[in-house]
Amino acid sequence: MPGTTASPPPDAASAHAPHGTRRREALLDAAARRFNEQGLRGATLADIAGAVGLATNSLTHYFRRKEELAAACLLRAVAAVDELAAEAAAEPALEARLRRFFCGFAARLAEVHAGRRPDLVAFNDVRALPESQAEPVFAAYNTMYRRVRALLDAEDAPRLSRAERNARGHVVLSVANWLRTWIVRHELECYERAAARVAELLAHGLAAPGSRWAQVAERPAIVLAPPAEDAAAEAFLQAATALVNEQGYRGASVERIAARLHLSKGAFYHRHDTKHDLISACFDRSFELQRAALRAAEAAPGSGWQRAGAAARAMARFQLSAQGPLLRASATSALPDAAERERVQRSGERLAARCAELLLAGLVDGSIRPLDPALAAEVLLAVVNAGAELPLWVPEAGSEDVARLMLQPLFEGLLAPPV
Repeated sequence: MPGTTASPPPDAASAHAPHGTRRREALLDAAARRFNEQGLRGATLADIAGAVGLATNSLTHYFRRKEELAAACLLRAVAAVDELAAEAAAEPALEARLRRFFCGFAARLAEVHAGRRPDLVAFNDVRALPESQAEPVFAAYNTMYRRVRALLDAEDAPRLSRAERNARGHVVLSVANWLRTWIVRHELECYERAAARVAELLAHGLAAPGSRWAQVAERPAIVLAPPAEDAAAEAFLQAATALVNEQGYRGASVERIAARLHLSKGAFYHRHDTKHDLISACFDRSFELQRAALRAAEAAPGSGWQRAGAAARAMARFQLSAQGPLLRASATSALPDAAERERVQRSGERLAARCAELLLAGLVDGSIRPLDPALAAEVLLAVVNAGAELPLWVPEAGSEDVARLMLQPLFEGLLAPPV
């Protein structure tokens, strides 16, 4: 996530804290920035220590291992989001709860990007933590997730099954996490305005009067399938994609990729010159699959609502199919090569713009209500991106369940009853 290169000034509380506490907070600030830029496995203790004027051996007085420092950063970020959700729960109505939660998060990001507050580490690499550090972080994250999910228990919200409630909670939290990636395209003073539009969109969905998810669900599905010419190459791409999603770019080592396929490290290098080349191909594979979904939807008959839904449904179903998942968008930040990072980011932005064109067609024909199509496209892609992790919250979910549990609430709104 973008941040300032200089350390932000301490707040009033930390300014009066003991020296050791202030130094520890400064380390957490520097580490959060480095972890967001380079991933948990890419950032080094030496780099983090140098950012606050410490030798590496002095840093270990506060945190003996990088994983302990990462866990502390994650716990601080979890606590901040948990606090925002607790404040939002004071509102009685669902849209007001969502608006307070998203606007609070956007206000925090604006302060970070203005250099007035320390950065919050993203949750991208939480599963890359060793078990000893992961356990308390997962416990805190689950508590925070339950508080976010409880925002759905507003007085005007529909009654939901456990699976529906869990899936919709996952939608809300995933859209909040995705906010980091695109809100930087807005002026700082407009962050909260954009976040309020996200809340309104989530509450009421994309549907114009007369548009229903059944109009999408009952149409023949767009089926995404990677090229079948080279089954071995596809197996490497699929294994590497899954590992990057779980462990981040640097956590997906050559050894781990080969082991997932029950092959030797030598077998990897027989087909690939470097890991970088393979991961770059993973991004290209995911982008091409998304293009294929959008291309098929653009050529299909029907309203903009039906065609946008068909594209989203195809991508979401692929996430939990035997050939899935798509590469997680957050993997971009940890790419070590700046030129490759720029290329991947531009490709993602062009896909979002193409998705927005489908939504714009729905605005023109009246099947989608008046809204900001660029912002709606970002939210739609956030939900598709989150589909790969639905089984963490709904263990029984399969590829046919992603659209019903996650896309229908987006297209018809969280205030709409489930189908």
